[in-house]
Amino acid sequence: MATTERPPSTSRLRAWMLEGLSDMGKGGGHTGPHAEPEPPHQGQRWWRVMCLTGVDYFSTLGYQPGIAALAAGLLSPVATIVLVVVTLAGALPVYRRVADESPRGEGSIAMLERLLSFWQGKLFVLTLLGFAATDFLITITLSAADASTHLVENPHLTEALQGKQMLITLFLVALLGAVFLKGFLEAVGVAVALVGVYLALNVVVVITGLWHVVTAGHVITDWSSALTAEHGNVFVMIGVALIVFPKLALGLSGFETGVAVMPHVQGDADDTEEHPRGRIRDTKKLLTTAALIMSCFLITTSFITTLLIPEKEFRTGGDANGRALAYLAHEYLGNAFGTVYDVSTIAILWFAGASAMAGLLNLMPRYLPRYGMAPHWARAVRPMVIVFTLVAFLVTWIFDANVDKQGGAYATGVLVLISSAAIAVTIAARKAGQRGWTIAFAVISAVFLYTTVVNVIERPDGVKIGACFIAGIILVSLLSRLARAFELRVTSVSLDPMAERFIRDMASRKMRFIANEPGHRDKAEYRDKIDQIRTDNDMPEQEDFVFVEVTVTDPSEFEASLTVRGEVLHERYRVLTLESASIPNALAALLLHVRDVTGCTPHIYFEWTEGNPFANFLRFFLFGQGEVAPVTREVLREAEPDRDRRPRVHTG
Repeated sequence: MATTERPPSTSRLRAWMLEGLSDMGKGGGHTGPHAEPEPPHQGQRWWRVMCLTGVDYFSTLGYQPGIAALAAGLLSPVATIVLVVVTLAGALPVYRRVADESPRGEGSIAMLERLLSFWQGKLFVLTLLGFAATDFLITITLSAADASTHLVENPHLTEALQGKQMLITLFLVALLGAVFLKGFLEAVGVAVALVGVYLALNVVVVITGLWHVVTAGHVITDWSSALTAEHGNVFVMIGVALIVFPKLALGLSGFETGVAVMPHVQGDADDTEEHPRGRIRDTKKLLTTAALIMSCFLITTSFITTLLIPEKEFRTGGDANGRALAYLAHEYLGNAFGTVYDVSTIAILWFAGASAMAGLLNLMPRYLPRYGMAPHWARAVRPMVIVFTLVAFLVTWIFDANVDKQGGAYATGVLVLISSAAIAVTIAARKAGQRGWTIAFAVISAVFLYTTVVNVIERPDGVKIGACFIAGIILVSLLSRLARAFELRVTSVSLDPMAERFIRDMASRKMRFIANEPGHRDKAEYRDKIDQIRTDNDMPEQEDFVFVEVTVTDPSEFEASLTVRGEVLHERYRVLTLESASIPNALAALLLHVRDVTGCTPHIYFEWTEGNPFANFLRFFLFGQGEVAPVTREVLREAEPDRDRRPRVHTG
């Protein structure tokens, strides 16, 4: 009886790890939780999608009041009002404009990418990706750390879990990674339930806190007296609030995610991908509503926590450290309600980490593979989940699973992205000739740039972590691009009627091409080139040739389609012209296409490139030209393993 040989376990593991790899990135898009829904007009109502971004945005209530109290002390409510003003008058208008400019969820990074080309554009985007990675990864680790804080500080569990916060945080991060390894499907319904319950519980806590503040009149009197004694007059208070504002920047998180989930917004029935007016309008509703809800909670929660919680409890080791609202829930509503509040907070914080992981898994494939700056396996979800989870472990260990220590790094990532968005919309307004909006956005950009710089100076951890991510991304990207240098990068080849005619005519005899670097393109140039090729290769005069000329466009681009145009010059010389980011790749793609169309093996003739081979390779790597002959042959060798079917390369 015949038996079927089972594949080795390593092959099964590899197939599981790379599952879906061949489907990712097709059509120039991307897959994953933030991918565009198919068909494009199906989606969810805007308020449901708001809950999806709200698990990130609203979950900051778990730690924001405590961070504000540590940063501003008695001045926390005033500093929070400054934060709200910046949110509503700064970040909100910026991201409403971003929604106009990138309705498919590309965000501010894509807006800035369109402004720059060549390598400076790619490096700029990689730098922003480094800060975006900081934002999303710190969201994962900080949310997990705060969730573990709520767990450890719960009165029913304190004794059993005391001193185990690091292990609990690592477990939550690992659990998040395990969910994504199994396969994470974004559940808007789950987000709606989590956000609905969490906000409802916070309303109860806020109302209870305000009731205690109002009924215990001395609380307000004591606070105002202490505030006046510490800071003097109102103008000094406002000045100090502006100074400490950068430390409260965590309250601005969520706007970039709000734009990223745009493709899930339903919009109108008559929306098109070119003009999704309904989607843009409803996304603006989403951003505005989320900002207003969060602003109300930020002001009220900072007020009640500052007035009702002793200052010492906010510090490291205090009962309200990282869990100010949970402290009030247990203190004024009992441990039963407080436990329900803890469970809700832990759930939404964990789901915020899931949202951040989903953002990472969509952000990197959106750019890096298109640049040729990611290993082949980076298109698959599971290997990237493992990479991000291990990095999250490292970050958790570096920051000792401490919420306060991670605040600076998180704020840096958030502020850099918001600053880049403000700059992008300023440039967009200027290009549109909108002088008033240009001035307004320029002022907003200056505010966010100032906030970013101050935050970096006061808390350099964020820029250090961001710099590590940037260095890592650029290094891995360049090494990946180097490793894929000989990959056939042309996605498709199309010939115009004249080019097709040239190919048909040549198919009846030897197909011989001459690679020519165009100069003056006069008769003498082509005549001398043919004479040289015949002499170098000892060929008879009756042999016929077609010239191929490639013009390099943007050498930093990795993949593109190829359009081949034919023309007859000086009533004698047939020339095929192409535009590409790389001469060798374009020539190799043309030869393979001609072989497949005609069934004949084409031959191409080169001159050796003068100069140092290493310097010429660098010219090819960076500028798309240099060692054309050997690189063309190498691209052909990798693309076509069968030597008998491979187009022939001749160099004299």
